[in-house]
Amino acid sequence: MAPNTAPTPSDDESAAAARRDAFHPDLPGHDAGSPPLNARLHHIRADALDGDTAQTGGMRRFAAISGGSVGSERIWMGQTHVAPDTASSNHHHGASETAIHVVKGHPEFVFLDDSGGTPEEIRIRTAPGDYIFVPPYVPHREENPSPDDEAVVVIARSTQEAIVVNLPELYVLGGEPGPR
Repeated sequence: MAPNTAPTPSDDESAAAARRDAFHPDLPGHDAGSPPLNARLHHIRADALDGDTAQTGGMRRFAAISGGSVGSERIWMGQTHVAPDTASSNHHHGASETAIHVVKGHPEFVFLDDSGGTPEEIRIRTAPGDYIFVPPYVPHREENPSPDDEAVVVIARSTQEAIVVNLPELYVLGGEPGPR
């Protein structure tokens, strides 16, 4: 072995470390004597996110923390990827509060505001490190205006699962949606 080179763990050693590190009842080594899901920390690896979530056109959502993955009861967390030059469908997230942290790219968040008396489209332009808060039921959409780069955001919701209600158009919360 060359000096200053750490040995590479075998596949068996890596699998054993993963079992110790990422507790879940479906992993090998879990037995009836193990504590319940809500009595342990959980490690969800970046390559283990679940793409079987509620989706909106133009976006790909991946669950990390959910009732199914860790037994959470009041929070959902994951990633959303928006392809270059793409806009999501108009949607809202039901009764869920949504917090968004921009990790990569410059996504834009669009909603209607009528505080000036007339509904006006508002566009929030973001950069990596920025945060967005989306209140319950507020219709909005995400856009990625970059022709070349994917936008990636981390999302946390106050509900246990990802709620997505797709809409035909944006409208002001409390106002009536237009004709369908």
